[in-house]
Amino acid sequence: MNVLVIPDIHLKTWLFDKAEAILKEGKADMAVCLMDMPDDWNMELRIDRYRETFDRAIAFAVSYPDTLWCYGNHDVSYSWGKLELGYSPYAERTVITKLKELENSLQDHSRINIMHRIDNVLFSHGGLTTEYVKRLGMDLLDANIDDVIAAVNDASYDRLWNDESPLWFRPQYKTREVFRAELYKQVVGHTPVKEIYEKNGIISTDVFSTYRDGTQIGESAMIVIDSKTGEYKKMDKKNSLHS
Repeated sequence: MNVLVIPDIHLKTWLFDKAEAILKEGKADMAVCLMDMPDDWNMELRIDRYRETFDRAIAFAVSYPDTLWCYGNHDVSYSWGKLELGYSPYAERTVITKLKELENSLQDHSRINIMHRIDNVLFSHGGLTTEYVKRLGMDLLDANIDDVIAAVNDASYDRLWNDESPLWFRPQYKTREVFRAELYKQVVGHTPVKEIYEKNGIISTDVFSTYRDGTQIGESAMIVIDSKTGEYKKMDKKNSLHS
């Protein structure tokens, strides 16, 4: 299956327009969104932007019900009452309400969670390490992969709200043993990078985040990944494929 990855949103509704165009052109079979829907530089008072972003996501979810959604730290920070860089107390009620609307718009609520698997590819906001699996339970090291993912998704807020969890881990900066890297490719967002790249079996895709002045940090591209082989291609501004 060819899966389109929609990286961190951060109030950019046009990312859904781009994703929709790729899907309509038949370049991918389905999409996975790595979320981080709210918050961006100097947007704390723009409640309209927060509302518009979630409404666009809900419309996308209705049009493409097979889409999978991976919570980001900026999403759950509101519902969990955890302060985060860029957290807007003015938008708090809007985010909590609209996130619930997004969840309720899904035909199957399990389509939104911390981590998902499609065949041989794992999707999460930050990535899964062997060390984190050990923290959840040593017995999970030899468990079925779906049982491991279920344990991640069922983990308590405290176990998820730390630097080593799939919500927060930054493989771009930290060297850790990637969980079952010999068997599964992982796709993550969370950390802004200048270009999409793979390191130790983890593909980093957050190339639409910006500097404080609004300048985009990374290349304007999404990826379409083969869920069986883990091979991926970039989709540039014109939705053309590049290896």
